[in-house]
Amino acid sequence: MTWKLRTGALSAALLAGACTVGPNYRPPEMTVPPAFGEPQAGVPGASVDPARWWSAFGDPRLDGLVERALKGNPDIAVAASRVRQARLQEIAARANGKPTVDATADASHVEFSKNAGFSSLARLFSGDSGGSGAPGGIALPGSGITTYALGFDASWEIDLFGGDRRGVEAAVARTDAAVWTQRDAAVTLAAEVAQAYFALRLDQDQIAIVEEELIRQHRALEIAGNVAKVGLVPQVDVTRQRGSLTSLEARLEPLRADARVRIHAIGILVGEPPETLDAALSAPGGPLAEIPAVPAGLPSDLLRRRPDVRAAERQLAASTADIGVAVADLYPKFSLTGAAQLLSTALGNLFSGDSLQLTASGAARFPLLDWGRRKATVKIRQEQREEAYAQYRATVLRALRDVEDPLARLDAERRRNAALRRAVADAEATARSVEAQYRTGFVAQDSLLNAETQVLSAREQVAGSDAQLRQDTAALFKAIGGGWSDADATAG
Repeated sequence: MTWKLRTGALSAALLAGACTVGPNYRPPEMTVPPAFGEPQAGVPGASVDPARWWSAFGDPRLDGLVERALKGNPDIAVAASRVRQARLQEIAARANGKPTVDATADASHVEFSKNAGFSSLARLFSGDSGGSGAPGGIALPGSGITTYALGFDASWEIDLFGGDRRGVEAAVARTDAAVWTQRDAAVTLAAEVAQAYFALRLDQDQIAIVEEELIRQHRALEIAGNVAKVGLVPQVDVTRQRGSLTSLEARLEPLRADARVRIHAIGILVGEPPETLDAALSAPGGPLAEIPAVPAGLPSDLLRRRPDVRAAERQLAASTADIGVAVADLYPKFSLTGAAQLLSTALGNLFSGDSLQLTASGAARFPLLDWGRRKATVKIRQEQREEAYAQYRATVLRALRDVEDPLARLDAERRRNAALRRAVADAEATARSVEAQYRTGFVAQDSLLNAETQVLSAREQVAGSDAQLRQDTAALFKAIGGGWSDADATAG
């Protein structure tokens, strides 16, 4: 039987008894409620696409900002790089357990010592008593020999107990986890951009309200001055009106500064220097569409839709496979090596059949004494799996809370918003009545200023409530895992 047949027979025998040690992965069973406890708004007939939920607000500027952020934000680039790294790790893991072949080429020269102990024997075999040549292929003391070799070396550590196969399982699971983590980064970023933008719109709405009130109070100051000149009202009314106007003007600057800060924050989110968006976002945008209703769905949908839940589940799968890798180290290792070479002392006959040299060997390595290191490694991997399972459960529970909280806030804020709008209508009606009474002298100017302050406060509260509804809606879209699609994952 030739060495090739013997090697093949040994390989077949080993593979026939191959097995995969360690636990097989089973997806965790996580019990979730059949429905969310908080009330949900009715879902409109035209459903919102969770993958591009921000477009439901009807603001082209918001759409552009989110899209720019998803392309240019550094965190997204980091997540994409990690996906590519994971895929390369997967390629490396698949290469483990497969034979390796190396091409070899070698030329060597040895110059023998004249005083070597075998000099007499070399002369005897060479038939020469003092020459320096090498007849018969035996180098004489004081002469040299050159050899040339060209061939292939092959080695194979047989994955008899499945350690390498478990390593592939772990690498594949970690690649999936990296993809889901990338999607989770997109979900988080889209919500952050939307919430920062809505905060900017609130500042701009409040600036518009104050500026509108300033125009009205400038007119009121002019009227008060004219009336005071003819003696119908005391001069102190003009002073009070001017003080109210000055206080209102002082409120503008903090709002303008806060708006600039919001613009800077949005610039960073889209991956640009802070001042890049000053010109584009300084002017107020157009009116926003009605706040969309979010199709929150069922709690069980979160296990499929939420990228962080999917990433945690994949990390659990990887940790389970890691146990098998560690268990395989408890068992013997078997390897095969072989070499086919053309070996000659002359280049002229290197490629002849007589220059062929074949070698083959098999080896086994049995673990005997490592002072408990391998078994400790197995237990470490088991504990890491328990940790991954606990993290998975925590992620699912956090996901449930992430949905319940904005549902509760939205339900309460909708009722508050309706009450605030009624308060605005009542405050405006009261202000009109008081102003008419003031013009006829039936009430003092303090009453008019108080009524005007109530109108301004009520309008600002409505603007704040509208912004809060939009921010809570964005938080709810994020909570259900909106903001990614299958096309978002970076190709390997």
